[in-house]
Amino acid sequence: MTRQILFDPMLPWPVIAVLAGVALAFCLLAAWRGLPGWWLRALAAGVLTVALLDPSLQTEEREPLSDILLVAVDESASQRLSDRAGQTEAALADLLAEADADGLDVRVTRVADASGDEGTLVMGALNEVLAQVPRDRVAGAVVISDGRVHDAGLAPDLPAPLHLLRTGRSDDWDRRLIVSNAPSFAILDEEFTITLRIEDQGDVPPEMGAEADIVVSVDGGQPRAFRIPVGQDLELPIALPHGGLNVIEFTVPEADGELTDRNNAAVVQINGVRDRLRVLLVSGEPHPGQRTWRNLLKADSAVDLVHFTILRPPGKQDNVPVNELSLIAFPTRELFSEKIEEFDLIIFDRYKRRGILPSIYFDNVRNYVEQGGALLISAGPDYASADSLYRSPLAPILPAAPTAILLDRPFLPTVSETGEKHPVTEGLPQGYGEDGAPWGRWFRQVQVLANPDAQVVMDGTEGEPLLVLDRVKAGRVALLGSDHVWLWDRGYEGGGPQAELLRRLAHWLMAEPELEEEALTASALGQEITVTRRTLGETPGAVTVTAPDGTETELALTEEAPGRFVGRIEGGEQGLYRLVEGDRTAVIGLGPAAPREFVETIATDVVLADAIDARRGGAIAVEDGAPDLRSVREGRRAAGRGWIGWTPRGAYLTADVRVLSLVPAWLFLLLAAGLATLAWLREGRR
Repeated sequence: MTRQILFDPMLPWPVIAVLAGVALAFCLLAAWRGLPGWWLRALAAGVLTVALLDPSLQTEEREPLSDILLVAVDESASQRLSDRAGQTEAALADLLAEADADGLDVRVTRVADASGDEGTLVMGALNEVLAQVPRDRVAGAVVISDGRVHDAGLAPDLPAPLHLLRTGRSDDWDRRLIVSNAPSFAILDEEFTITLRIEDQGDVPPEMGAEADIVVSVDGGQPRAFRIPVGQDLELPIALPHGGLNVIEFTVPEADGELTDRNNAAVVQINGVRDRLRVLLVSGEPHPGQRTWRNLLKADSAVDLVHFTILRPPGKQDNVPVNELSLIAFPTRELFSEKIEEFDLIIFDRYKRRGILPSIYFDNVRNYVEQGGALLISAGPDYASADSLYRSPLAPILPAAPTAILLDRPFLPTVSETGEKHPVTEGLPQGYGEDGAPWGRWFRQVQVLANPDAQVVMDGTEGEPLLVLDRVKAGRVALLGSDHVWLWDRGYEGGGPQAELLRRLAHWLMAEPELEEEALTASALGQEITVTRRTLGETPGAVTVTAPDGTETELALTEEAPGRFVGRIEGGEQGLYRLVEGDRTAVIGLGPAAPREFVETIATDVVLADAIDARRGGAIAVEDGAPDLRSVREGRRAAGRGWIGWTPRGAYLTADVRVLSLVPAWLFLLLAAGLATLAWLREGRR
């Protein structure tokens, strides 16, 4: 119960002040003139002034309210390292016991990982809790965390102390891999640099030394190990092995005693682009399709085309003196001997042996293919003749042998059973033909016998092999057994997907990853990972998906298209996911390779130091024992060795209010009249 005197003036305060001043002036005048009753007059004026103020007594019945202690518990990914989760729960239990003994009302909020890669947003959680409780009851706030808070600048304006109970150990240490510079694309066959750094944090054991191993793997291939210095930027020169997406994985093996290996790996995805596509087109005798090949290749500004064509065969009899010919000698020796390795693709278009190119040049082409080059044979009647390229040193690498039979009859090119699975011919655009035919007809085909290991992806007349693909050591070879593909380009009977077919064919020959017939790939949309397995064989087995925390999941695949098997899995957390199916491997990252929670893992007070100091709090290491909880007067330092403080707020709830006038109005009037009468009598004649 509390009591206080209240005033409810009958007149405005300025009016009362003027009246009181006038009365005081008259009383002073009476005293100056020596009137003996001046003090009685002054008392009468004072009584009237008090009466005008109308004093009353207010009595309140109050119910005290408990003070509130806010507690934010960090349950982010970094808090699951080592024994921090156990430390956190133990510290929370001790704090709740201390708070209960002091009669505090504890409001606990648990803070998990933020969506995306925002990290630990403890201050945001505290702001939300603070908005839900009366501010005048908040006696303090405690954060139980490793101190790695990523919104420290948004600390709430608390009317009480802020403290940190820091988890973690003083001897914790961790090693992380940093990729500070990596391009998003690079030109094939040109070196570029990726800047790496291995950094140690915390109490690093002396036996770790000044160097560490790093393992580099490209597209999940054979890893290579290197030893590099720790704490120094290293510029690693790299040249991309192929066009398209190149996935380069860097891994630092986990060392004994480090907190986590989640920040020991990084994946860099770089698109390989060709500066210029260098194509050597070798044409035989002129035919309608020759211009089609040239136009197709010249239409692409990124293609450097060298066209070697025979305009005047050695046996041609036209009675034109050689010294009058205006032809420039073609640099065959330079192209087929000295600079053959510079070409990305060599095309023989209806070319046959005519004594112009010696056998040694064909040997060079064969070696070029076996060492990783690409060769396309567009065959016509020349391939079935005695001067066929199959009768040259190229025979060991060609995917099909001619039977010397030329099939001159109309036929409709079709995709074979294998071709329905192969990325070169899978899903080629339809709807070109007339009368329900998907594509236009061709009229000539060379009968060939495909090698057992070759892939027949298109059939011609009576199911004869039309397009045959094969791998030769490190290179690739394709044979198109007809010279009538130009009919599609001219739109005969509706035409066909000539440009798309030849584009895919050229990219497959140059080993573009998206056209690999045996591949395991993955893509991510949000947290969902889509795994795709392409194969020309039987149904593949389940894919083993290894999450960033090491847990393994078996993912079954279903056939969505011939040769394409797909499975989807929801990624639980950010980081690197490794996929294995048979001898095929792939990696994919959800978010960064090392999420923000694992960039810096050593517990610290530094991040929250400014916020804690501004609110007179303190930081206590949980490993040193549970701190005492003490009440501290407002404005004083609220932390010390082994203790943290809270500020009593003295909040209450008013249950009842009673107001009673101190003196009735008639009594004020009677008292003032009595005093005035006494003054008159004292100053009168009697």
